[in-house]
Amino acid sequence: MNKTKSIVAASLMLGLGLAACNSDGVHRNPGKTYAPDMTYSRAYDAYTGNPNFTDSQTSRLPVTGTVARGHQLPDHLVEGDTTSYKSFTTTMRFNADELKEGNRLFNIYCAICHGPNLDGQGPLYTTGKFAAMPANFKDGKYLHMPVGQMYAAVKYGKNMMGSYASQIDYKQRWQIISYIKKVQSENGGDAFAFGSAVKATDSTSAKPQASTAPTADKASKDATIKKG
Repeated sequence: MNKTKSIVAASLMLGLGLAACNSDGVHRNPGKTYAPDMTYSRAYDAYTGNPNFTDSQTSRLPVTGTVARGHQLPDHLVEGDTTSYKSFTTTMRFNADELKEGNRLFNIYCAICHGPNLDGQGPLYTTGKFAAMPANFKDGKYLHMPVGQMYAAVKYGKNMMGSYASQIDYKQRWQIISYIKKVQSENGGDAFAFGSAVKATDSTSAKPQASTAPTADKASKDATIKKG
């Protein structure tokens, strides 16, 4: 009987010991690390000294002549600097849905002054709130206005028009301008250049349909076969 108790007690102790050693698959020993200085490198806060660079600065400038992925060229050019702001443009191209969004944004932020028809007959002018008529984008004075000049006006404001930099972001500004240019192109302005290329998958009309009528070469070949 004592022997049985001893075996049971030993089994319980062994089981408890094994349970205590179970780490549930977690290995706390990190092992050996190759090149620990690279694995556990010291982090430097922005704008602090850094002995790893010759200028001792942690914050780095972008490589000269490069633009960060997903970003555009700097858009800080204003009318008062040089005339270069007029040549500022974008590589963005917009499909029909994005141009529709540009129309919606125009109606929210611009139509109250420039009018939903882009003719300067917005509610603030037609109700007598403004003495001077806002820009009529269908007028010859504005039909060929450079997009960079429009962009500068949207971002920094122009005359009575305030800046909209805080209300609409980079892409939205260009969507609005592209919408304006699309309407202008249909009213004697420059050819529209901000539309995305139509893909065959976008519309069945973009994909040429195979003709069922035989060509002249095929008809001649069929006639020769029949004679033979």
